[in-house]
Amino acid sequence: MPEPEISIGVVQTPASGQGGEGRATVVATSAGIDPGQVPTGFTVDAFHNGAFHLLQPSGAGHRAGIDAMLLAATVPEAARGSLADLGAGAGAAGLAAASRLTDLEVVLVERATAMAHCARATLELAANAHLAARARVIEADVTLRGAQRRAVGLADEAHDYVIMNPPFNSGRDRKTPDPLKAEAHAMEIEDLFERWLRTANAILKPGGQVSIIARPESLGDILMGMGKRFGGIEITPVRPRLGDDAIRILVTAIKGSRARMLLRDRILLHDGPGHALSPQMSDLSNGRVAWTRRSKIRPPR
Repeated sequence: MPEPEISIGVVQTPASGQGGEGRATVVATSAGIDPGQVPTGFTVDAFHNGAFHLLQPSGAGHRAGIDAMLLAATVPEAARGSLADLGAGAGAAGLAAASRLTDLEVVLVERATAMAHCARATLELAANAHLAARARVIEADVTLRGAQRRAVGLADEAHDYVIMNPPFNSGRDRKTPDPLKAEAHAMEIEDLFERWLRTANAILKPGGQVSIIARPESLGDILMGMGKRFGGIEITPVRPRLGDDAIRILVTAIKGSRARMLLRDRILLHDGPGHALSPQMSDLSNGRVAWTRRSKIRPPR
C-alpha cells in the first residue's frame, strides 16, 4: 500500500449505538483536500465511545476489535510510565491503554509497513491530538535480538508494561487470500511465543508486566516461553456465553516474579442469547474499567 502524502482526519463520527458498542465506522477523509485525492480502502473507527479513533484498511489486513480492547484492559488502573505494544497493527490496543491512562506513554511496534503506516496516520488524526504526544511508532520485527533490536529503538529494560497480540493461528489453519491479513493472523515459526516473550523480557524493567491475548491452544507455548523469565502468571479464559468453551485466553505475568500461578474466573462476551455485549465486557471494551490482576505489582519508578 503506497503511503499517501496527505494528512487524514475525521469530519464526522456518528454516536455509537447499541450495536456498535463504542465503535462506529466513518469514512476517512482529508481535511481541506478534495475528497477525490483521499486514498480509498480505509475507514476511521471510533473506540471507547469516541475517545480515540483508528485508521484501518477497510478490505485488507487485520481490523482491530474486541481482542485489542481486552488486551488494553489488562494494563492496571493508575498505570504510568512506558508501554510497548508488540505487533501493534494500526495501534488499537496501545492507544486504548493510553486513552484510559493519561500518564502512560506508548510505543507501537509493527513489522508490516502498511500497518505501521496506518498507525502513523492514526496519530495524525485531529481526533487523536490528545494522544499523539504520548505515542510513537517503531517499524520493526519484534523478534530482533541484541544490538539489532536496540538499533531500531527497543532498548533494554526501558518499559514498565508490554502487551502483545501475536499471530496465533496455526499454519495448518485455512489461510486467507489477503497477504496482509495472513501476516497478522498466522504463525510463521514454531517458537513464535518464545521469540516474542524473549523480546518482552529484554525490554521490560525488572518487575514489569507482560500481557498476551491468544487462543487457548497456545497456552502451553506461552508458558514455555515465559519459563523462568516471568512469574505470578494469571490466566483468564474468555468465553462467548455461559457454558461455552473459551475462545481466547488473557495471560499476564511479572518479570522476575516467583509468585504462584492463578487461573482466574472467566470473562463472558455475552450474557444472553443476543449479540449485545455483557455489562462486564462493555465496560472492559470501552475503557471504563481494567481487568485488574489479583497479585499486586510494584509501581513504575
